[in-house]
Amino acid sequence: MSFLADLLTTVFERRYRGASEPDHQRRSIEELCTDLLSSSGEVSGMVLARHILDSYGAMDEDGKKAFFDFLTTQLGIDPNQVKSALEAYALEASKSNYRQFMEASEPQRQELARRLNQVPGATKQLVEMRKDLLKLARKHPELAVVDLDLRHLFASWFNRGFLVLRPISWESPADILDKIIAYEAVHAIDSWDDLRRRLQPADRRCFGFFHPAMPDDPLIFVEVALTQGIPGSVQGLLADERDNIAAEDADTAVFYSISNCQAGLAGISFGNSLIKQVVADLSRELPNLKTFVTLSPIPSLNRWLEESGAQTSPLPEDQQRQIAAHYLLNAKRADGTPYDPVARFHLGNGALVHAVHADADLSENGLAQSGGTMVNYLYDLPLISQNHECFASAQDVVASPEVTALSAAAELKDT
Repeated sequence: MSFLADLLTTVFERRYRGASEPDHQRRSIEELCTDLLSSSGEVSGMVLARHILDSYGAMDEDGKKAFFDFLTTQLGIDPNQVKSALEAYALEASKSNYRQFMEASEPQRQELARRLNQVPGATKQLVEMRKDLLKLARKHPELAVVDLDLRHLFASWFNRGFLVLRPISWESPADILDKIIAYEAVHAIDSWDDLRRRLQPADRRCFGFFHPAMPDDPLIFVEVALTQGIPGSVQGLLADERDNIAAEDADTAVFYSISNCQAGLAGISFGNSLIKQVVADLSRELPNLKTFVTLSPIPSLNRWLEESGAQTSPLPEDQQRQIAAHYLLNAKRADGTPYDPVARFHLGNGALVHAVHADADLSENGLAQSGGTMVNYLYDLPLISQNHECFASAQDVVASPEVTALSAAAELKDT
């Protein structure tokens, strides 16, 4: 049924586009947007939407900036209409007055995005559009109001209920495997052989969230190693000549790389749901798994040390671990949350800081970020909700006795 609907849509779109192409080519993107918002015909609206998206895709940075300026200044809300509608609703809380208030308080650019999204492939293009917007908004903060609208829409469109968790293996389609190589953001995948070592062995897993409107493009993915015991080095975990084990012999699942794939979905959280779903699926598949941990980078450690005026050059192993433990437990932003972004993510999900390892990532990136230090965050299943509540309510960082002792040792050396 879906195939037939898509086929009919394509036929009508081509017929309508053929008749109206010259007219659309003469009109500006702003005029096309105005026409789309006033259009009542489904097919004509789809053709307009297609032309708008094609026109935007052909723009340079200045053209995109002008387009976002148009959305900011011309397709926002009218405060006077909002005020009038609210006053009417306050006098009489009727259905019609409430509808008028809803219509007045929603920016036209939200409706424009919905109408653009009706054509095949538009969701991906709108995600790319927000990527451009986020980049431009760094220099032009007035554009941030447009981002608030897109983020509001995306939070609904990419709700967990629409996402599909799919395993990614060496047998997955080549275009998806290409994207895994391109999107890997934690430990670079150097070659197809490197990718095969991460996906093909029986003690390796990879899972990704996909959206029905972007079925061949992962939103986020996680790489998992099945091990005996908790590892303390990514070199050992990813070694070419490591000894593989049978999945049934593993007692630990290690989340060693979590990569967000779509820059245009920044701020739309998938990681929490991803980890919980993967833990549930692996627990069903492999009942012998008792421990679920990460082997995570500490990406902002050296930057924090530099800002604090502390030493970032190589240190003895014990001192590296003490400094890292102190940083993870005590370094905070102005809002009271951890300075480290990976710590914020896992602690916010209910994990605890379990162990710190020196010389755990000797790659160029690992040394630049943290002097090679890494951390295990433990997802202790019975305590996840409790840990999450402690962190959410008071920004309390829950840690193992070992990490707490390391942090205390660092503090004693500072006094």
